[in-house]
Amino acid sequence: MSRPAVFAAAVIGLAAVAGGCTPLTSYSGFQAIEAKPADMKVGEDSKSTVREKLGSPSAVSTFDSNAWYYISQTTDRVAFYKPRVIKRDVVAIKFDAADEKVASVDTFTLKDGKVIAYNGRETPTRGREMTVLEQLLGTVGRGGMLPQDDEGVPGTRPGDRR
Repeated sequence: MSRPAVFAAAVIGLAAVAGGCTPLTSYSGFQAIEAKPADMKVGEDSKSTVREKLGSPSAVSTFDSNAWYYISQTTDRVAFYKPRVIKRDVVAIKFDAADEKVASVDTFTLKDGKVIAYNGRETPTRGREMTVLEQLLGTVGRGGMLPQDDEGVPGTRPGDRR
């Protein structure tokens, strides 16, 4: 092999390795195009005008239908590592129940979030846990492969043998 070909192969290989470490950025959730959720005016905008300007909310509160949330998130992923959240914005728009006008607009970022510690333990269930060997040999000798006497079972004809 000639020296320039080896050099070109090395450069291409190095570029491929470096390209594998390039972070992939993904955007999910609400993306503001024309109007921003934070620009909604308290006391002026109503549910219909907010829906016209911003579109449907990302989430509506379960217990209060007058609270809308517009959520957007940017994540970064490098090679095989877990994705890392770079930016998260949650805009909570609350409406007055009487006239459906905007009562408040609150903006929360990633710094306002709280990490929740999940309990990793499992709840035990009743019953006996079987080993792999018991599962494999559990049906041996039960006659699953042998013909059975189906006399009197609905859907069978008398004297019919399979």
